[in-house]
Order: sequence, then structure tokens, then C-alpha cells
Amino acid sequence: MAPSPITTVADLRAALDTPAPLRLLDIRWHLSGPQGRPEYDAGHIPGAVFVDLETVFSGQSGGGRHPLPDAETLQAGLRAAGVSAEVPVICYDSGDTLAAARAWWVLRWAGLTNVTVLDGGWAAWLAAGGPVSTDEPRVEASDLVVRTGAMPLVDADGAVHAELLMDVRAHNRYTGEVEPFDRVGGHIPGAVNVPGGDDFDESGRFLAADQLANRYADAGVDADREVVVSCGSGITAARTILAIEAAGLPVPTPALYAGSYSDWSSDPSRPIATGPQS
Repeated sequence: MAPSPITTVADLRAALDTPAPLRLLDIRWHLSGPQGRPEYDAGHIPGAVFVDLETVFSGQSGGGRHPLPDAETLQAGLRAAGVSAEVPVICYDSGDTLAAARAWWVLRWAGLTNVTVLDGGWAAWLAAGGPVSTDEPRVEASDLVVRTGAMPLVDADGAVHAELLMDVRAHNRYTGEVEPFDRVGGHIPGAVNVPGGDDFDESGRFLAADQLANRYADAGVDADREVVVSCGSGITAARTILAIEAAGLPVPTPALYAGSYSDWSSDPSRPIATGPQS
């Protein structure tokens, strides 16, 4: 089984107590604001470097509300943060794992392999009594070379023709009852709803690997089926791909529909389904 992409608070504290190099990235971000830099300035895990999801891990053009960054912009942002291919990277956010998982997926897509996410993020760190710093570390820029394409990715055509298209938004957005962001509510015809929020326990930590494995096996994830994951704008979907890797299922990494429903619904010629599974 491949190493888990999840790091616990205990694992991180142990890693910080050793001289081994580590790059810790603070990706705190909120979809509806405020953004994470003021939170970082007010206190962060010692040694962490703040990296902005909107300007480094998202692009300015392309399908959907959070298109992927171009390689040049991503490379510049990661070099400035001191990220290199030789040093393990741990990402954390406020605690819902959305921004950290997006960073994890983009880093993996960019060719880095030793990347993990702190389970429970900043909230878990504080709950465990972890030390807090307001000092911004001095970072030596790296010479990282970004080569995108290391994670499977599909466009709208690839999503609609997938053997299993999972829409991992909340159920009321999938059915079209609620749509706070996109022009029309509903889902891509044929998509099945597997809400990503159900991957967590009451403390905000990921379910145990065997529970995640059972959940996604029941959803139809297996080695013989092409799986594509979609959400609103490609962020929650990245978290689901992280969860499936954490589950340890012997399956290929699911593909991300990066534009997701925000891209699909932006074209009035595309069909929209509403209500329960179509």
C-alpha cells in the first residue's frame, strides 16, 4: 500500500522536532472570505509559509471559478515559498481540508510526490496544544521546475463520458434546491452524488482508512472503472481524491474535472439535471 497522504498532528510535531528538512505550507482560505493571510499573520504553526490559494494554486483563466494555474505562475509561487522536489511538503488550512487538499492535488499534478495534508488542519493543531508563532520564517527561494500533468485531469467532455462521475457537493446543491454560486442549480446528467463532507468524523478528522474504503467501494469506485470527481469549482473534488488515496483502495487515482459544475453550467447549451440521481 502506498504511504498515506494524511499527516496527523502527532506526526507533524515529531517531524518538527527533528533536523530533517520540511516545507510546511499554510493554505488557509475561505470561499466566501475573509482570506487567510490575516489569520496567518495572527498566528501559525512555527516554520509555516503562507501560500495563497487564489493566486498560486488557482489560475486567472480557464473553465470554472477556480481554474488551474499555468505552470509558470505556479512555479514562481512555489519557488518563492521554498518548495523543492527533494523536501517533504505538508499542507494545512483552517480545518475543513478544502484548501490544503487543493494545494496537495496541484503539487502532485506539478510532479511533486512527497506531499501530505495535516488532518484537521489549524483547528486540530490548536486543539492538541501545538505551539503558535507570529514570526514569518526567512525562506530561500528554490529552483523547482514544475512539469504539470502528473495527476489525471479531464474536461467537460471527459466528465460526461466517464464510467462513474461523482458529484461531491452537498446534496441540496446536487439536486438544485440550493445554488449560491453558479447561474443555475442542478448537476451534470448521469452524475451520482457522494457528498465529500461525509468523509469526516465529528471532530473534523478524516474517517479511518477502512471506513473510507468501504464508503467509496459502495459508491462504485473500483479498479475496472474510470472514475471522475466533480464539485463546484474543483476544490472539494480534490479533497475527495485525497480521501480515496487515504482509503488505500487498490484503484487508479480518480481524475479531476477541474472546472466542475461551475464550468459545466456556464454553457447554456449543456443539459442540467435536477432532483435526485438522474
